[in-house]
Order: sequence, then structure tokens, then C-alpha cells
Amino acid sequence: MAGQRGMREQNVDLARLIVSCRDRHGIVAALSTCLADAGANIVGSDQYSTDPEGGSFFLRMEFHLANLERERAALETRLEAIAGELDLEWRLTPSSVRKRVAIFASKTDHCLLDLLWRWRRLELPMDVVCVVSNHPDLESEVRAFGVPYHHIPVTPETKASAEQQQLGLLAGKVDLVVMARYMQILTADFLERIGAPVVNIHHSFLPAFAGSKPYERAHDRGVKLIGATAHYATADLDEGPIIEQDVSRASHRAGPEELEAIGRDVERTVLARAVRWHLDDRVFVDGRRTIVF
Repeated sequence: MAGQRGMREQNVDLARLIVSCRDRHGIVAALSTCLADAGANIVGSDQYSTDPEGGSFFLRMEFHLANLERERAALETRLEAIAGELDLEWRLTPSSVRKRVAIFASKTDHCLLDLLWRWRRLELPMDVVCVVSNHPDLESEVRAFGVPYHHIPVTPETKASAEQQQLGLLAGKVDLVVMARYMQILTADFLERIGAPVVNIHHSFLPAFAGSKPYERAHDRGVKLIGATAHYATADLDEGPIIEQDVSRASHRAGPEELEAIGRDVERTVLARAVRWHLDDRVFVDGRRTIVF
């Protein structure tokens, strides 16, 4: 696919340095000096501290280093020495390396097709490994994008074996799983064994209107805002760290169908933002919340 080939032609000498640690004096100076001594030019930098005296510190630096692939090992050796001195958790990611993503969906298509469209339009720098669904309904639409489609039915009786199939298909082979309105709860065992973060989209500001028929219940309550929440999935249902949220206004004249249409627009926009920020290494998990640069 020509568009996907074009996406691969990114600047191979750009990289990101991701750091988290206990805050202390001299972290930014030490890292900046390290990159400068290696011949790198910092082109973007974001940082945040929960408390300048011993709080949690988060940093994301983008830099350019000529011949990055050749110079990377030497730079990582320098960074490892600094990490040892300052007790840093860190990783270095070339910007041209795309994350491998699996998308889970059920029968509802708006979030799934929006992600695939944005991917095809080069808005989401990722490799879509496959789509996994508990229904066959969306297979033809997904395959039109040139993406493999795996139909794995799930019932209460077969849920354990279905997750085993999913794990056999994906564990260790993906960097991110996106639940694009996948109407199944992923078990704690699956989340632990998949070996990758899982991003979910929820139809409201959590935890309001959790459960079935949210738009009918929203209509009954006369809501004036329709929202959506993208969060990391955890063993605690809908309690994972929130990545992104947004709302749209709603009138008393809108019925449940109109509210649902508004909700679809918000959901796909919020999910696309959350996925893009994760792909760009902009999201740091800090306990039950996130820091997003």
C-alpha cells in the first residue's frame, strides 16, 4: 500500500527519550548534557513534577542525532550510566519505529473504521497487525483495508478458551491493543498475559451511565452534555487511568438516536486522540491517573 510505504519514510534520525523517576536536582541538565555530548540536537522537551522536592518526575524529549542507528548503542551506554547515578527509569525510541497494534471490535463499527481510516490516511503511525472480533459482521469492511480479520466467538461458556486463542494470536506480538467498542470484558488474566497496554473507549464521562442502554438513560435524565472517555483497561472495570475525555452539547430536543449519533462522533475523536498520544509516547501512567504531554 503506497500510503503505508510513505509512512515508513520518516526521518530515521529522530528519537524520543522517555524518563520517569523521583524528582531531584540536575536531571534535565544531566540528560541535556549527555545528548549534546553525543552530538544530538533536542527539538522538543516536556517535563512535569508532582513535587519538586522528592515528587514523581516525568520527561519526554525529542531529539535529532545524525546516523542514529549507528550511534544509538553508544548513546544508550551514556544514558545507562546517568540512569544508574540518578535512579531513572528510561527508554529510547526511534520515532520511525511504529508500534504494532491489534484492534478489538464487536458489531459497532464507528470507532474501528475511524481508526483504520486515520491509519490509511497516515494520521496514526502504527502497524495494524489485525482486527479481532467476537462477531463476523465487520469482516468485509476490515479486509477492504488489507487488514487480517480474526473472528473468535465469545460466550460465557467459551470465554476462557476464546481468550486463550486471542493470547496465542497476539501475546508478545503487539505493542498495543485498542478496544474499539469491543463489547466484552477482558479478564485480569488476559490483561496480565497479553504483554501490552490496552486502551478502551467508554461512552461517557466515567463512571456515569455505566452499563447497558446509556443513551436511553441519558435521555431520561435530560443530559446537556454527551461525553466519552478513553482509558487504559485494568482488572477493575472502567477504573483504569484516563487518557482523554471530551464532550458535545446536547439539546432537550434530541432523542436517544440523536444523542447516540453525537456520542459516536465524540467516541471516535477521543479514542483517536488517545491512540495517537500513546503511539507518540506522550502518556505516562502515574498511579490511577495519567500525565499526557
